[in-house]
Amino acid sequence: MLALKIILYFTIIFNLSLCLPTKNKANSKFDKYSNDKPVRDKRSTVETKPKVTLDEFFDYTTFSHLSFSSTGQHLLFQTTRPSWNTSSYANDLWIYDIQTQNKTLITNNLNPYVTSCWSPSGSYIALLKYEKLIANDSYSQYHIYLYSVDSNEITSIPIGKNIPSVLIWSHNDSFIYFVTNEFVQLNNTSNNPYNFTSEFKKTQQQVKTNTIFRIDIKWNNDTISTTKNIIKVVPFSISELLYVPYEEKLIFTGLSYIFSGTPNIDIYSLDLNNLSSLTRLTHNKIPEKHLQLSTDGKNVLFTVFVLLDEDNNSATQTLYSLNLTNKQVSRFAEDFDGNIVKYIPKLDGGVYILGQWKTNVHIYSQQSPTEDEIFHPGFQGTYRSIAASSNPNCSIAFVHSSTEWPMEVYCVDDINNLLLAKQITNENKLFTERNLPQTQVYNWTNQDDHRVIEGILHYPPEQFRWKNLPLLVLIHGGPTSASLNELYPNCINWALLAASNGWLVLEPNYRGSTGYGEEFRSELRGRPLSLAGKDILSGVDQLIKDRIVNPYELAVGGCSFGGSLTNWLITQTKRFNAALSCSGQVEHVSSWGLTDAHDFYKYLFNGLPWETPHIYQNEAPIYQLDRVRTPTLISTGEKDTRVSPSQSYILQRGLYTRGINVKLLVFSNEGHTLYNPWNSKMKVQEELKWLEKYGRYKN
Repeated sequence: MLALKIILYFTIIFNLSLCLPTKNKANSKFDKYSNDKPVRDKRSTVETKPKVTLDEFFDYTTFSHLSFSSTGQHLLFQTTRPSWNTSSYANDLWIYDIQTQNKTLITNNLNPYVTSCWSPSGSYIALLKYEKLIANDSYSQYHIYLYSVDSNEITSIPIGKNIPSVLIWSHNDSFIYFVTNEFVQLNNTSNNPYNFTSEFKKTQQQVKTNTIFRIDIKWNNDTISTTKNIIKVVPFSISELLYVPYEEKLIFTGLSYIFSGTPNIDIYSLDLNNLSSLTRLTHNKIPEKHLQLSTDGKNVLFTVFVLLDEDNNSATQTLYSLNLTNKQVSRFAEDFDGNIVKYIPKLDGGVYILGQWKTNVHIYSQQSPTEDEIFHPGFQGTYRSIAASSNPNCSIAFVHSSTEWPMEVYCVDDINNLLLAKQITNENKLFTERNLPQTQVYNWTNQDDHRVIEGILHYPPEQFRWKNLPLLVLIHGGPTSASLNELYPNCINWALLAASNGWLVLEPNYRGSTGYGEEFRSELRGRPLSLAGKDILSGVDQLIKDRIVNPYELAVGGCSFGGSLTNWLITQTKRFNAALSCSGQVEHVSSWGLTDAHDFYKYLFNGLPWETPHIYQNEAPIYQLDRVRTPTLISTGEKDTRVSPSQSYILQRGLYTRGINVKLLVFSNEGHTLYNPWNSKMKVQEELKWLEKYGRYKN
């Protein structure tokens, strides 16, 4: 038996070593691996397991922000779970001891918008809690909290009336830098020392400025004393901050109007020994994000997300390194034709990359931008986070899930032994005790241009590869996104629950999806709905031809761009019995005028509304609403700034006027994302009812 296991292990290693997708190699080698099942998955007793219920589906815990202490003895991670009593989500911060294998809760009231960070010695963790100030109370103020690893005690440091947007330690445990923001009125010249352009001042009454503070900490046995110092006020909205020890500088990203009349998001440097020296390090038209310092402290790593336009030729997240000495910028993973999801610096130089190729996200490494990427075989599915340490007992920690295995944190002694990783959390044990739907990658061809498209099929429990099943097409948003081999239950990604209620679910990765190469993404431009819609309908046709689905029991739904595609598809065919439109568009010009992401339209529609008006009109469902026969359930957030709720109102009025069965759900105090778990549950519950009422075939 041992010999058989050894042979099997090295067979897997050999096969997966062929799977690194690059622009210069045939990516078809990766397809076979994309269809395999997770090594961990055991289904020998599925018949005895109950199906997931609606309530259970929404009681799921997700993980984020993995980081090791400098000693490698402790792992920090954050969990998010529904808090039904508070109609919100609880964010918990945990510390895991590698040696004792015990985890300790630091706080269940974490502020999730500011990343907690280790002190340089690994003895303390700086964090923010969710706090509400008492109105009209001069003594009420926010705090930075310090958690002691040795004593398990938390010390609070009062910092004033403004909540920090970011914080970071200095080179030792004696200094913490943090940033707060406020608005400055531009019509008061005494408050405007930043030389804003006259054109900008004519259109803006105020601008957000940020103040950088330093907390000086003096340690006296079990007590501390602190002082707060203003370092600099800058005309930026700072979202990320790094401390560079060998240069004694702060590096940060800033949204600024100081150099031009239009906003620029770039990387800046502030010399702490010469506070008047503020240097702009990048001069791009695209935002840099996810700043990290290389292990040697001499390079700033960052990602950018580029949309195709006249100046750029990709639409994906890419990774770069900025040399702080010569200011040269180099690109990592340039030959990787997938999508970079996340990355971390390696301890010996280079980076670990979480790269999406088709429906899976795997771990890659690259020692330098000029060397080849290395693919590290591991579990099938999606790696969401990764951390590295010098501890030989846990040199790599990661968060992982697949469609048939819930999200947990894992620990492994070596990057080359990912298949031997040990699970160190068990927050989602319930999902291992349920009869989860089995999944399969399904391929078809768009007959118009012979493009191969793929998606994920979720079969109802105990009906794997059955025929003549009712079909729900559940469309991802983006469109620069993808449906992945992961278990991430929410009110948008609810294929698991729909399948558990008897539906075969197809999640199509249509043209424009990430993880299939730049050409696949870019082909959507100029025909975003018509081409993607054809990709999806071709998949439905193939499922019918293969007799997998019942042609008389078809439904379609999606959110955001998936909602827009739903709106489009019901104007193109009468075959769908039911539609679920969530935060979708029906008329693109008005949507462009109201959205907070207007560049998205210039990219997708090959220009602005007055530059390509024929595309805006030809791709708009509103002008073909007379073709719709499908009963449609519409949902939207009352305060959605990404896709205005007016788009849903227009759709509801149009369908109602035409006599189509339609229902509109408007969630008060919600935006593009639903932050109240009760609203999320209500949305999906109503959608399941709609499918049952209209989606099934009735004689």
